[in-house]
Amino acid sequence: MRMIHTTLFATTILAAGTLAAAAQDNSLTIYTYESFNAEWGPGPKVKEAFEAECSCAVNFVGVADGVALLNRLKLEGNETQADIVLGLDTNLTLEAEATGLFVPHGIDLANVSVPGGWSDETFVPYDYGYFAVVYDTQTVETPPASLKELVENADGPKIAIQDPRTSTPGLGLLLWVKAVYGDNAADAWASLKNRVLTVTPGWSESYGLFTSGEAQMVLSYTTSPAYHLIAEREERYKAAEFSEGHYIQIEVAGITTKGSDNALAAQFLQFMTGPGFQDVIPETNWMFPAGATTEPLNPVFADMIRPDEPIVIDAETVAANRKAWIDEWLAVMSE
Repeated sequence: MRMIHTTLFATTILAAGTLAAAAQDNSLTIYTYESFNAEWGPGPKVKEAFEAECSCAVNFVGVADGVALLNRLKLEGNETQADIVLGLDTNLTLEAEATGLFVPHGIDLANVSVPGGWSDETFVPYDYGYFAVVYDTQTVETPPASLKELVENADGPKIAIQDPRTSTPGLGLLLWVKAVYGDNAADAWASLKNRVLTVTPGWSESYGLFTSGEAQMVLSYTTSPAYHLIAEREERYKAAEFSEGHYIQIEVAGITTKGSDNALAAQFLQFMTGPGFQDVIPETNWMFPAGATTEPLNPVFADMIRPDEPIVIDAETVAANRKAWIDEWLAVMSE
């Protein structure tokens, strides 16, 4: 009897261990940026919706901002715990793919719709927007009407921006300046430098400084005022429309080599293109959805700046020059 009890006990322990391993395997780890996974961001609602569909566990891991995602992935290499990286943008996709740490997604893109179309085999877009200088109408009577006015008006308001080494909006501004000023970009940064209140690692920090009144303007998105109008019924915050146009950002997600062995990864990306995910985006991430939604957007979004021909530098040029352009920026800003 003693021997039978021991065998039964061992069998019970083995079964419990197998169930625990199975439960652990039925999970998905997603690296993303902090604001996506904030309590007010899309993360909690996306997690709830997908877990209801997959009967699995979604684990979001947040870092400061989009460029920091790529930096972390490079640092971890094949040891990464990420099944999916969500929060890169098209300025980083070639560099990300070159790491060899992503695999083709293999999902149906029928629901995907972004300016210029989409056919990438590795990354799937989930939203898009346009960078803008957002200002407080209570402290800024005459906002800049162009990027050149922002840069060259020595008496202009102070602005909070993000670091292009860690932040996709920060990188977006770097590219916006490069697109407008070309070889004179360093001079542009030297002109703007004295009116940069601070450079933060990510978007959340700088936008917090802006809404707390410490900065009169902030680098953000043309859709940022939609948040204040819908969530706060506040009209004081506006996006300045620039005569040169606005730089576009398309945010994407991709499956890592680790995630290629997890069927939930492809399932999540397919889910990401449909209403379960896309319905959440406009009024939590405050961007335009890149997939199918159940209902039309709140009419407030129709009043947000949405250029017909956004500014963009092709991904190949960005990949080839990003380091040199950041070094140029850093040399000016650190003087």
